[in-house]
Amino acid sequence: MSRPSDPSPPAFDARRFKAMERAGFNRIAAHYAEGAHLRADLAIALLDAAALAPGQRVLDLASGPGLLARDAALRVAPGGTVLATDIAEGMLAEGARRCGEHADTPCFAAADAEHLCLADASVDRVLAGLALFIFPHPERALAEIHRVLVPGGRVALSVWGTRESVPLIHRAQDTMARLLPAPKVARPSVFRLGDSDLLAAALANAGFDDIDVRPCAFVCHFDDAQAYWQAFLGLAGGAAEALARLPEATQAALRAAVVDDLAAHCCDDGRGGYLLPARTLVASARRPG
Repeated sequence: MSRPSDPSPPAFDARRFKAMERAGFNRIAAHYAEGAHLRADLAIALLDAAALAPGQRVLDLASGPGLLARDAALRVAPGGTVLATDIAEGMLAEGARRCGEHADTPCFAAADAEHLCLADASVDRVLAGLALFIFPHPERALAEIHRVLVPGGRVALSVWGTRESVPLIHRAQDTMARLLPAPKVARPSVFRLGDSDLLAAALANAGFDDIDVRPCAFVCHFDDAQAYWQAFLGLAGGAAEALARLPEATQAALRAAVVDDLAAHCCDDGRGGYLLPARTLVASARRPG
């Protein structure tokens, strides 16, 4: 008598993944904005790579609370415009609240980066800070970016580097891997575009030229393990949403266990706490024409 075959594992569902990311980023909107100072050097590097100038039309994808968009708006004034977009309406509301109603404030609109409701050749610059790896299909987002840029327009984006180069993220992931069962459906890795050659190839395959990819490293100091864990949750989007749905006892165990994974990062300069490095890539590219 034959034994029934094991059921196939569930397939990745992009729509469900986006819904979880949306819920997670809505949950962490304020915390994400409050942690922006940790990534300030990266934001400056990205804006510099975009070569912004007064009068330009800028689209900011996965804008979150609009902090990058706000700084971009200052660089394209006078006469420029910035549209800050995200699938998480809570993030956009947080951004609108923080930016206020000044003349140079970005406009905020809900949008899916893989399906943009913008006309062809309608913007001069596209920004995507720590975003491309979040999209289920990065190639679709790059195709949309290419479509909405004017010929000669540029995209500037940042991504996390390879896993081993970003303890800021992978130490928390190590804790979760030790304490939690493996997910039934694997999430796309946030490090999947962390190789510079791979990122450059993705841009070239989408039709871009004049591609420049360079590293941007920074280090974050945390007073204690709990501060680190909260900062991680403030970045984690869908993962933060999934963790928030766990029993409180499991969440407490994770908070306690992360100390072990931070042992290699003790700060010895007199401040105490921990120093967590992160390596990112900043890329810029041009739509030919």
